[in-house]
Amino acid sequence: MKLLMLARNPRLYSHKRLVEAAEARGHTLDIVNTLRVYMNITSHRPQAYYDGQPLSGYDAVIPRIGASITHYGLAVLRQFEMMGVWPLNESVAIGRSRDKLRSLQILARAGLGLPVTAFAYDPKQTDKVLEIAGGAPVVIKLLEGTQGIGVVLGETEKSARSVIEAFRGANVSVLVQEFIKEAGATDLRCFVVGGKVVGTMMRTGAEGDFRSNLHRGGSAKTVKITPVERETAVRAARKMGLNVCGVDMLRSNHGPVIMEVNSSPGLEGIENATGKDIAGQIIDYIAANAKAGATKTKGSG
Repeated sequence: MKLLMLARNPRLYSHKRLVEAAEARGHTLDIVNTLRVYMNITSHRPQAYYDGQPLSGYDAVIPRIGASITHYGLAVLRQFEMMGVWPLNESVAIGRSRDKLRSLQILARAGLGLPVTAFAYDPKQTDKVLEIAGGAPVVIKLLEGTQGIGVVLGETEKSARSVIEAFRGANVSVLVQEFIKEAGATDLRCFVVGGKVVGTMMRTGAEGDFRSNLHRGGSAKTVKITPVERETAVRAARKMGLNVCGVDMLRSNHGPVIMEVNSSPGLEGIENATGKDIAGQIIDYIAANAKAGATKTKGSG
């Protein structure tokens, strides 16, 4: 198969591993800088170009689109969908996952476990938002934050109110969530490929940090999850429409609660923690499922 990856940095662990896994199975995998792709948007022969050459003849496209370029990255991915190239994750599904508010609403509608979450536009509603979230301590999240950036713990009512009002004063929208104290600065990352959990790890935050992100200095180890946690991860991936994703959950006193569904999960942490060839499983899934013109959305949405 001839595969294409949309990614800005070919030297990242995840991207190198996917290339290795593809080549080990006899496939070719080209990496192009998403921001340097340009498009001819036409009804009859849509085309994408890179360095003056058409990007054609690909069996599948692997989107590894950074959060900072989501808008343009999804436009490029939609172009390939219009061209009939099968995407590992579709543009509409990635767009859902990048919108924290929309993704939580989708998961809530499906009846999946979530932390109590409040959202309001008017800063005058700060007290009501804090009341919904159960009062301090609360977790305050930017709608556009990634890798633990833009996540703040409001330990007291006063500090939480100050943070919320500061963000809203800068015209930045935030979510306010209950703080799951019993999770103890740990979370679960369930890596889902093709509707199956293929690897799990428990991430623990750096000392003194309630965030467990590995990018913030956290550590990870393999962990056995419960059937309920497994089912929760699989259902979350399905409801978001993602073939490959990382589902982040906390173990609360009332069962697993989903914090985020990541449509471009890194491979380094999960492969090192589990010792599994996750990259290989992704490539195998592509080889078994990629079909020309099989995109459900045809670039819509």
